[in-house]
Amino acid sequence: MEAEKWGRRIRAFRKLKGFTQEGFAKELGVSVSLLGEVERGNRMPSDKFLTEVAEMLDVPLGELNPKED
Repeated sequence: MEAEKWGRRIRAFRKLKGFTQEGFAKELGVSVSLLGEVERGNRMPSDKFLTEVAEMLDVPLGELNPKED
């Protein structure tokens, strides 16, 4: 469930910044399949991955953090 929330937020910010999934994966240096798994909530992102995503999207890491319902 938590992985799903992270994934939704990463996808939303990626789209807001105008990145395609393919382009963003390339910039991060990861495969499109890995990024897709994270965005679909099938894989929990590592701390390193989250830090790199936040830097690439130029958003504070806290903005990517899913809020508790």
